[in-house]
Amino acid sequence: MGAMSPWHWAIVALVVVILFGSKKLPDAARGLGRSLRIFKSEVKEMQNDGKTDTVPTQPSAPAQLDPQANVQASNIHATNGVNAQPDTKSA
Repeated sequence: MGAMSPWHWAIVALVVVILFGSKKLPDAARGLGRSLRIFKSEVKEMQNDGKTDTVPTQPSAPAQLDPQANVQASNIHATNGVNAQPDTKSA
């Protein structure tokens, strides 16, 4: 009286078809398949994210500023009557 025999499975399948109808079962199976695919892809993505966090990364080089841009910006401030020096007074 341990495992279910094939007759038991046939009765369970018949009850499921009667309860849900033969038209809704393929749609339910399709939806279940889509859900499982999405779940698997999300789990795989989470595993890949975990792997990239543990790998040490090279620090990026600081961005180099163009010295000409600083000179041009200070000239614009000077021609507008604005002091080119930053205000160091604290309020």
